[in-house]
Amino acid sequence: MTALVVHQFAQCITCHAWSPDHSMVAFCPNNNEIHIYRSLEDKWERVHVLQKHDQIVSGIDWSAKSNKIVTVSHDRNSYVWSQEASEWVPTLVILRLNRAALCVQWSPTENKFAVGSGAKTVCICYYEQENNWWVSKLIRKKHDSSVTSVAWHPDNILLATTSTDGKCRVFSTFIKGVDSRDSGTSLSSDAKFGEQIIQLDLSFSWAFGVKWSPSGNTLAYVGHNSTIYFVDDVGPSPLAQNVAFRDLPLRDVLFVSERMVIGVGFDCNPMVFAADERGIWGFVKFLVERKMAPASSKYGSQFSEAFGKLYGQKQVGNDAVESSRPRGGVHENCINCILPLEKTGDGRVKRFSTSGLDGRMVIWDLEDQEDILLYS
Repeated sequence: MTALVVHQFAQCITCHAWSPDHSMVAFCPNNNEIHIYRSLEDKWERVHVLQKHDQIVSGIDWSAKSNKIVTVSHDRNSYVWSQEASEWVPTLVILRLNRAALCVQWSPTENKFAVGSGAKTVCICYYEQENNWWVSKLIRKKHDSSVTSVAWHPDNILLATTSTDGKCRVFSTFIKGVDSRDSGTSLSSDAKFGEQIIQLDLSFSWAFGVKWSPSGNTLAYVGHNSTIYFVDDVGPSPLAQNVAFRDLPLRDVLFVSERMVIGVGFDCNPMVFAADERGIWGFVKFLVERKMAPASSKYGSQFSEAFGKLYGQKQVGNDAVESSRPRGGVHENCINCILPLEKTGDGRVKRFSTSGLDGRMVIWDLEDQEDILLYS
């Protein structure tokens, strides 16, 4: 596995997004700013700092066709940034939220974007030509807790969400005058805005990181109980599978093909899951080979080290031993974001990027992984 550490951009990265030509990257360094860096001769140079939010920016998405950036924040606001000459000009989007906005994603045709929030609400935002502003319609009273992630179906109408109530849901976001019925699937052909298509009660813990496969036939999301869930034939009679693992929980996932998913999270090491010829999903491998701590480490020393870290104390003397946790990974803290970077003509992901709480952004190349490519 080829893993290139792009840059130690900050002490912590909340989220990131790539420009359409992948020459620039926007990220939040765990504050109320968005930093934009450009790649110049194998070096990264900061070219813009977007300052409009009052609190931590929790979500960024950069549209591939219209070259617009949408951001959301704990300040309950959203901005759509348009580039005019050399400057980025923000347009406020009224979300009508009384809690933090947590995540955002442009729809496939980029005529809408969805915002998940801590107000148990999903905002579907679209542009009104007559009034020259962005407006939102709300999906209310469907979630019992914060909406942690949103994902658009390729048909541009169905939207999947996860929540800290442990459930994954799929809604219709059809808006008259914005969407066409011809573009929808059989599930969304007659559904009204905000209508719940399906509710999946597979997890008994917080749920995160929902994603659709390239074809839209499979749905994947993760639970905070170290389990990943796969759902085929989303509709009245879905086929669900779950894969439990003994490692730390995941936070986000990415379909690199119809039959392969990469998950990232608290283990600081991307995990590969794949479906066999029968359609049964299972864990394949970690992308980075693990280096175990010396066998001489004792439980008491490990506990002492963890206790010291909890209270900010540095261990010295005989207790200064290596943790039993595997070391040597590319990331050194939780990976909270994974995005596709380069795709083939059939939609398979060749390269992807990750960012995490260690402030690192990493580009991963799947081309040299023959054992993994067998599953894709």
